[in-house]
Amino acid sequence: MVGRTAIAPLLVVVVLAACAATPAERRALARRIATDAGLESRRYTAGAFTLAGWLRRGDRGPLVVVIESDGYAWASRNQPSADPTPRDPMGLRLAVADPAPRLLYLARPCQYADAALDAACPSRLWTSHRFAPEVIDALGSAIDAAKRETGAARVLLGGVSGGGVAAALLAGRREDVDGLITMAAPLDHAAWTAHHGVSPLSGSLDPTVWGDRLRRLPQLHAAGADDSVVPPALVIRFTERVGLPQPMVVSGQGHEDDWTGVWGHLRRTLDAPSR
Repeated sequence: MVGRTAIAPLLVVVVLAACAATPAERRALARRIATDAGLESRRYTAGAFTLAGWLRRGDRGPLVVVIESDGYAWASRNQPSADPTPRDPMGLRLAVADPAPRLLYLARPCQYADAALDAACPSRLWTSHRFAPEVIDALGSAIDAAKRETGAARVLLGGVSGGGVAAALLAGRREDVDGLITMAAPLDHAAWTAHHGVSPLSGSLDPTVWGDRLRRLPQLHAAGADDSVVPPALVIRFTERVGLPQPMVVSGQGHEDDWTGVWGHLRRTLDAPSR
């Protein structure tokens, strides 16, 4: 284990007073974080979706892509939220702390939009179908657009929680990936839902199917020793099943804790070959 550096969408959500914000307030928070870091706002049209993103242009290295978590997916155990925009955008916090010259923070479909009024945003897209083919295709299309904007030839993909699952699915499908980083990610989501005794993600793609492709990539995975949402045993089981190196287990780290220090450590350790 390493030292600590710095609820689940299908479980009862514990709402802290500081995080109990309206969708408009959550959007404003993200804009402020990104603007203060000098990132440029982007909107990427991909299929039925318009994905929110923030971009740092640069003139060297791969495009580092940080994909947001599932966000505020569930209002309670049995009730999906009306808007999945994150209350605390951990993926964005990872991105703004990363010094990569070329960097894209990419939100999931229906985040940072008025999801309650958008016909393209039924709640299944942040519940059972959160990793559906059309979702992963949309994320891939946005990444392609950002590559064209920055002139990057290669990408490094990563994310925390559900963002890590999306990153793994993209890494298994693409030919331009230099590396993959996931943290607290339920990569075997069938095992994850079974562990918690909740409905399976029936409309979602399964990263374990891409095991042969994933094994060829430089990658690092991390789990929190105190994470009851995505317990380390589930991440370890995924890496063993697919034939990957065992994940780093971070002492004292919980699912809702700050993962920016862990991200920085993994980024430095991975040292993507085209960077």
